[in-house]
Amino acid sequence: MDLGLPLILELAALGIGTGFLAGLLGIGGGMVLVPFTTVLLEGRGFPQALALKVAIATSLATICFTALSSVRAHHQRGAVRWPLAASLAPGIVLGSLAGAQLAGALPARVLAGVFAAFLGLKATRMLKRTGGAHARALPGPGRLAAVGGTIGLVSAVVGAGGAFMSVPYMTSRRVPIHQAVGTSSALGFPIALAGTLGYVLAGWRLDGLPPHMLGYVYLPALAVLAVASVSTAPAGAWAAHRLDTTQLRRVFALLLYGIAVYMLVRALRS
Repeated sequence: MDLGLPLILELAALGIGTGFLAGLLGIGGGMVLVPFTTVLLEGRGFPQALALKVAIATSLATICFTALSSVRAHHQRGAVRWPLAASLAPGIVLGSLAGAQLAGALPARVLAGVFAAFLGLKATRMLKRTGGAHARALPGPGRLAAVGGTIGLVSAVVGAGGAFMSVPYMTSRRVPIHQAVGTSSALGFPIALAGTLGYVLAGWRLDGLPPHMLGYVYLPALAVLAVASVSTAPAGAWAAHRLDTTQLRRVFALLLYGIAVYMLVRALRS
């Protein structure tokens, strides 16, 4: 399947929107990229059973680029806690590699259901948790590595940058929301890179893939999405530092709820 001008324009618009959200909310963009890319690919002839996995893999590959642009913008504002990111990263890499292999073996319907369930859960937790005096302190490096493993595993399964788990976790551990968003953007790159490699390996010897595929990664879509998303991530980071904590939580939670409902309907109808 070759990219036509309509699909290029649709992917570019999607990349522009998700790049902005990546900077605004510290997400890699996968939670938006996955459902919409799935619809676009199916509309251009990808089999339904394959489209979701290709969308997840291509989303993770796109996040490799978006995360670098987003974290640079947050770092310039002093919002990235690098020691915390370094403690979470080893577990994230291992978990992401394992998650990609697991997702490659799961039916598309199950993947869609898992995606919806986790988004709904994390949106609810984001709205309920307020941090403050009752929040617990961050654990030591060993437990942080284990937490990173869980974040990486789930993120690779659903094709997200991990913010839907890492931001609520960090805010529940007395990390201010803007620092949680900034640090999450730094974690997006190792999650995406390890997950992408895992999906490349999982689909490397799969028969019947369309042209221009690297494992499960669809290279033409990756090129368009990466260029578009990188261009708008700094603008999202700029906007994030002009919203107060309550606004940012609500925006984050509403985004998760909306996509959770969509993916749940998709899982039930597939």
